Amino acid sequence: MFAWWQILLLTLYSAYQIMDELGPYSSAGQAVFAGLISGLIMGDMVTGLYIGGSMQLMVLGVGTFGGASRVDANSGTVVATAFAVGAGMQPEQALAAIGVPVAALLVYTDILARFANTFWGHRCDADVEKMNWGAFNVHYLLGGVSWMLSRCLPIFLALVFGQGLVEVVVNALNNDFAWLAKGLTVAGGALPAVGFAILLRYLPVKKHVPYLLLGFTIAALFSTVFTSIKVVAGDVATIGASDAVASVLADAGVKLSGGTFNTLSMLTIALIGLALSLIYYRDNQQAPAIAAASSVEEDDDDEL
Repeated sequence: MFAWWQILLLTLYSAYQIMDELGPYSSAGQAVFAGLISGLIMGDMVTGLYIGGSMQLMVLGVGTFGGASRVDANSGTVVATAFAVGAGMQPEQALAAIGVPVAALLVYTDILARFANTFWGHRCDADVEKMNWGAFNVHYLLGGVSWMLSRCLPIFLALVFGQGLVEVVVNALNNDFAWLAKGLTVAGGALPAVGFAILLRYLPVKKHVPYLLLGFTIAALFSTVFTSIKVVAGDVATIGASDAVASVLADAGVKLSGGTFNTLSMLTIALIGLALSLIYYRDNQQAPAIAAASSVEEDDDDEL
């Protein structure tokens, strides 16, 4: 299922990604980059980006404070991408059946790494008291080794010894448990929505509802434009383009659909109008209060 060099590269990357998250902060330790790099190693970048992007959205609203542990979305992405490509699983199935459980299980290895670092931290404190800077550097670097082992060792074991188990699971999902496979596909597709829900729970949405409506509408419009850009270009050319322009578009690979150009829907116009109206109403409600505060400040300045 996996070549030895693929296991080696995925293991090395899993060791690096946690150190990047703790130190250099090059963003290579984010789930979407984990999907990109894992997809490149496995030879299917599209699947890697899909799983990594979905996992990134799933943990979008999840944050940690202080020394709190969290689900390891990066490691879950690496393992899910590897088995999705190697075993021929659907990306949604791999995300729900492998990625999320692995991300949750690696919370425990994260805790073990933190325990190990307390030992090396005390050694570093002792080295500072003795001014033994050479030993301090060694113990400091060993703390990083414990972090890397907490990620690369479980992933290495999963890639080496988990292939047979995953093959059995995939065969079962394709045959006797096809109903479960459909459920996992639906669950995997819904996971990004969970991340958005968590994020909206902590953002000041009530205070900025107009901008939420505008952002949603604009994002939906851009999604429509980018996913059907050829059809839109064909419709525009059909309506008002000359034969010469239509010929150029055909040479460029744009097929004229022969349909009619559709303007914005009434729902889109209504959402944009509602958002702008709320912004106008809020600004006009705040204007008298701001003017009153300004007048009070001017009166105080005159008295001084």
